[in-house]
Amino acid sequence: MRKKQKIMNSTQLSTTSNKPKICKPILKWAGGKRQLLNELITLMPKQYNRYFEPFVGGGALFFAIQPKHAFINDYNQELINLYEVVRDQCQELIDGLKEHKNEEEYYYKIRSLDRDKKKWDSLSPLQRASRLIYLNKTGYNGLYRVNSKGENNVPFGRYKKPKFIDIDNLWACSQLLKDTRISCGDFSKIRPKIQKGDFIYFDPPYVPLNKTSSFTSYVNQDFDKNMQCKLKKLCDDIDKNGAFFMLSNSYTDFVLDLYQHYNIHIVKATRSINSNASQRGKIAEVVVTNYT
Repeated sequence: MRKKQKIMNSTQLSTTSNKPKICKPILKWAGGKRQLLNELITLMPKQYNRYFEPFVGGGALFFAIQPKHAFINDYNQELINLYEVVRDQCQELIDGLKEHKNEEEYYYKIRSLDRDKKKWDSLSPLQRASRLIYLNKTGYNGLYRVNSKGENNVPFGRYKKPKFIDIDNLWACSQLLKDTRISCGDFSKIRPKIQKGDFIYFDPPYVPLNKTSSFTSYVNQDFDKNMQCKLKKLCDDIDKNGAFFMLSNSYTDFVLDLYQHYNIHIVKATRSINSNASQRGKIAEVVVTNYT
């Protein structure tokens, strides 16, 4: 396939889908794609069979298009646990969220639960899901970040009225997730499931823009260049099988070289979640597709 580079301006695009956006992401997530939804939806294949998202994260595209036959996966166990609880125990989750308080001392008490293995192991999946939403909505800048021990280390956000109980959205997401296959683990587990005509959207940890960037801030797992090459091999297999893939990544020479035989679209993303103000603003990213 010949390489094609295309620069896309979000102000010139409009979504091709008239479907009401009933659902929105439950969490604010690093690298979330809400700001690029128009571009991503425009770049999707016009027709496809099943939808796969092996790095679902906050799931902005998944919740926006609401696919009927979907498979979502992520390496982050707490995130996948949340989606399973929203699917299976939505009312209980809402009731649990109502018990949380937007108070600094209480915040750090809830955050510290992952420092004590005995306390952590005693938490139910429901309690862990409630904790994750609460910390995400009341923590500083909506970050989800863990240290090398897998412990949440985001400071209290000091927001006056954070909305950590969105009842209507939780119920809408629950209905969508009931018809979705959910798994936790390595992205390559989708390989045997892919069939001709399926569509896979990859939003992996990005290749760092500089030497001080890290792959490990949001999940306690390395995603280095070897993993990026492993992902590229999976994309090649998908292409050979007659399925469609779309992949987001950083605008770097490494990524451009790695996917030089596919279509490369350049988009501008606003990275507002970064705790370093100097790294916020419009930054070029790439979207790779194996179709036109």
